[in-house]
Amino acid sequence: MQNDELKKKLTPEQYHVTQEKGTEAPFSGRFVNHREKGMYRCIVCGALLFPSDAKFDSGTGWPSFEQAISGAIVQVLDTSQGMPRTEITCAKCAAHLGHVFDDSPTKTGKRYCVSSCSLDFSSSEDTRGRHAE
Repeated sequence: MQNDELKKKLTPEQYHVTQEKGTEAPFSGRFVNHREKGMYRCIVCGALLFPSDAKFDSGTGWPSFEQAISGAIVQVLDTSQGMPRTEITCAKCAAHLGHVFDDSPTKTGKRYCVSSCSLDFSSSEDTRGRHAE
C-alpha cells in the first residue's frame, strides 16, 4: 500500500506509529485494559499477531504479550534512543508495532510491548477456525 493510501486509511497517530516508528503515550491506548477473548491483528494489513490469552498486565501502560503467533513478527535491532533495543514489526507489511524485552515475569520471559494504535482486534467469534492464517 502506498503512503498516500495509508494516510487515508489510518488515523494520524496510527500512521505515525506504524510508518514512522512512533510510540503512543502510555495508558492512552484502547487495548491497555482490554480483556476480551480473540486475536489482535495488524492495523495496517490485518495479519494475525497475538492471541488474547498471551496478553498480560505489565503495568507499563501499553498492551503486553508474552508471545506472538509463530512467524507473525520480525525482530530488528533498534539503537534510535542511544541504547540497543529490539523493535518488532509485522512480518507481512513491516508496520512498526513496538519492542520486545526480556523482562517478563511470564513463563516465556518475553514482553512484547505494543502500541494499541498499531493493533486491531477480532473477537473469538470472528476468528474461530482461522487461527492458522
